[in-house]
Amino acid sequence: MSYTHLTKTELVFIEEYHAFGLSGRKIAKKLKRGHESVYRIIRKLAEGMTAKEIHLQYQTNKANWGRPKIELPDSETDYIQEKVRSGWTPDVIKGRNEKPISCRMRTLYRLFQSGVFNQEDLPMQGKRKPNGHQEKRGKQSFRRRIEDRDHDYPNYHQEFGQLEGDTIVGYQHKSAVLTLVERLTKCMIAIKPAGRKASDIETSLNHWLNPLPKHLFKSIIFDYGKEFSNWKAISNQHDIDIYFADPGTPSQRGLNEHSNGLLRKNGLPKETDFNTVSQHQIADFVQRRNNIPRKSLNYRTPIECFMAHVDDSMLSRLI
Repeated sequence: MSYTHLTKTELVFIEEYHAFGLSGRKIAKKLKRGHESVYRIIRKLAEGMTAKEIHLQYQTNKANWGRPKIELPDSETDYIQEKVRSGWTPDVIKGRNEKPISCRMRTLYRLFQSGVFNQEDLPMQGKRKPNGHQEKRGKQSFRRRIEDRDHDYPNYHQEFGQLEGDTIVGYQHKSAVLTLVERLTKCMIAIKPAGRKASDIETSLNHWLNPLPKHLFKSIIFDYGKEFSNWKAISNQHDIDIYFADPGTPSQRGLNEHSNGLLRKNGLPKETDFNTVSQHQIADFVQRRNNIPRKSLNYRTPIECFMAHVDDSMLSRLI
């Protein structure tokens, strides 16, 4: 049963009824309140307090209720700010546990919400496109659907070498960067093609895949962009299966979509002309994201997980 405190109006009525000589029980019956609450006010009136003073005392006491505000030491505050600027979330900061933080993870999130830390520094949240969005870009007339991948690789979510790919477009749609994400380790790879045409994407993928061992990567899932029209040539040359997500269904490549959003936020925004950015600079942005621990990887970094499947000599050719 919920309980509500006496209001300021009720306190005034108790004060007036008591001055008229009514007993505490009669006052409680009139106000439909417990008689103990009324007698408690009467005792304070007998001490010389007024209804207004009793109400002000209640307001003062109420302000002191609850748990005291948490104030983290300066060393912890500086550490949190440094990690958040590097792309870490509060969850990762607590889960990785490189430095003990003297509050729980939910409390740390509340500190961001209350303004103790800058909430805008946290990774993006929310939907990129509203519900009911219809894809209006050109679609290929040929395809290997994502259902084929599920049939060919029934354990794809537990296998290393399953990639998701897409392009992120630069300023005025005149440049692009090809992005790939390995599903098991969540490791990002970014390749700068010469342009946005299908031939440019084919050339850049061939250049990247040529020095790699056959079957290191088993499959790639793209969307229906025209830039991937030469997928058959890539698939045949490197013996790698290429599939396509259903049109207007980015959730089927959710890991890649999320990774692209992180890259947009951390170095490759939409207003960037990628023609002025070198492959080395793009690799630096990707490397930064790959060295941030992920909760889904048990707070290991994507690079740490990726290195469990490839040797050191191959890493520089991949990322």
